[in-house]
Amino acid sequence: MSGNKDQTRQEEFKRATAGTLRAIARNAEVQVAYQPGPSGLAGKRARLPMPTRALPPAEMARLRGAADAIALRLRHHDEAAHAARTPARREAKEVFDALEQARVEVVGSTLMPGVAANLDARLAETCEAEGYDRMTRKDQLPLPAALSLLARERLSGHPAPAAAQRVLDLWRDTLGEKAEAALGEMAESQADQDRFARAARKLLSALDLAEAEVEAEAEDEESGDEGTETTSQQDNSAEGESQSRESDQTLGAQPESMQGEAAEDEGEGQEEEEGVAAEGEDRPGGPQQRREVQPTDDASLYRPFTKQFDEEILAEDLCDAEELTRLRQQLDQQLSHLQGVVSKLANRLQRRLLAQQQRAWEFDLEEGTLDAARLARIVVNPLLSLSYKREREADFRDTVVTLLIDNSGSMRGRPISVAAMCSDILARTLERCSVKVEILGFTTRAWKGGQSRERWVQEGKPRNPGRLNDLRHVVYKPADAPWRRARKNLGLMLREGLLKENIDGEALEWAYRRLMARPERRRILMVISDGAPVDDSTLSVNPGNYLERHLRKVIHDIEQRDLVELIAIGIGHDVTRYYRRAVTIVDAEELGGTMMKKLAELFDEDAATAFQRAATERAPLVA
Repeated sequence: MSGNKDQTRQEEFKRATAGTLRAIARNAEVQVAYQPGPSGLAGKRARLPMPTRALPPAEMARLRGAADAIALRLRHHDEAAHAARTPARREAKEVFDALEQARVEVVGSTLMPGVAANLDARLAETCEAEGYDRMTRKDQLPLPAALSLLARERLSGHPAPAAAQRVLDLWRDTLGEKAEAALGEMAESQADQDRFARAARKLLSALDLAEAEVEAEAEDEESGDEGTETTSQQDNSAEGESQSRESDQTLGAQPESMQGEAAEDEGEGQEEEEGVAAEGEDRPGGPQQRREVQPTDDASLYRPFTKQFDEEILAEDLCDAEELTRLRQQLDQQLSHLQGVVSKLANRLQRRLLAQQQRAWEFDLEEGTLDAARLARIVVNPLLSLSYKREREADFRDTVVTLLIDNSGSMRGRPISVAAMCSDILARTLERCSVKVEILGFTTRAWKGGQSRERWVQEGKPRNPGRLNDLRHVVYKPADAPWRRARKNLGLMLREGLLKENIDGEALEWAYRRLMARPERRRILMVISDGAPVDDSTLSVNPGNYLERHLRKVIHDIEQRDLVELIAIGIGHDVTRYYRRAVTIVDAEELGGTMMKKLAELFDEDAATAFQRAATERAPLVA
């Protein structure tokens, strides 16, 4: 009876929330769907997290806040105007989107105290859940979240949640005058989306995240005169240089060469490169170096600027046990419908592996275990000798499998959730078959270089710095750890702020070294990735294919040594051009089946090899 009441209450809450969302959005055509996972908006289709039947007050407030945020975006946001001023670079785009979401929530909740309370409750819960109160360095807080919270404070006039105050203070002290002025302009223009977007672009420019939008009025104000077009360009160039120096000192941000790189991505080409080179000629290690360093196949050119800030860490050390439990529950909820399908594939793989480990008996031996089934022969003819048998195990080598998962920002959302769940099920399956499994992840500790880049700036930006970011290599499950102890750790992949840049070559070397230290006779390394290696900080002062060349060299060395069986799965990215044994899938939903299939193929090959070897060994006896 209680279960029916809870279900009725759940359905009533869902209907009321959907109706309120349409009313606030002033759009009766909005479709509201409740699904496992985070909230989102696609056109006129709103997606909200599936509420539990118990519906505690905290969950109700969180869901109402998510619904109100979507409703206010539908009501106060013009997608065409937003797209017209959206920057091209991924990180800048994420910040720009977060700033616009902060604007619509502040503007929309001004006259609706109930909506404001729901949004505040949701924001406070998010800050606590993400562990903002435990952050001691500003680079631990993702840039979109930091700037969104700062902008929300300035626009609304209310302080950010208490959990975020300490880490936000670190950001406030390093923004600089231009960024502060841009925040003030955003607050004044919050009711006008177009003016707000222009002010937001100024903030991105002040932090070297995107190039400023050049307009006649802005040029007049910044240059202080109405000179010729050449004079205006020179003034803007000087201003850009000073902004870059200021940002390098405060945020550890990328220098002018990154602005040149962004311009190249937008097709501005050689003219922009020449202008940037001229600007940096007097400084050692200036952006002109990127053109001076010619691509080469010599792997000795690849090196880290410093390894002091690199990190190899256990998943449970990155957050507390309570948060790990919550993230694991979130992972289970998101993938409940997919788990059954992958489990069936895993069981099929398990049956194939166990079949290869079947034992057999050798009969009519002179010693061993007495063969009771043949005792009747001795009763009939006492002159016959006793018959013995001995159990013989099939040749199934002890094996270890390492799963190396790309933890870059582009994996955020469905790909990383599916990768975590498939790794979890695969580890459990192989463990039943006495196959050890290690699960590793790779990313960086910060966007835009972190402490490594700050050290490079402090040392005068020497030429040829090499890899210029802080690595973070995460051990989700060591090979010797049982699955039951490590299953919670896989939820960490869903933690906001974990996924950043991806430097694949060094991650592959790290996983390979760990495998080679294992005692198992057979070692398998499976890489799951969705793109080529990318690190803006490194590529801004090195050749454009710097990381890719190193990755190719590492793969070539591993495959040539033939001590580890290397296989790769690309999600929406063609990895066959890197790896000899690889497969590319279009949809993340295909990952589970592909992982099981490829491992089954590897073990089938091993079984076939063992069979042929056994047949060869028996051949002389038959003759």
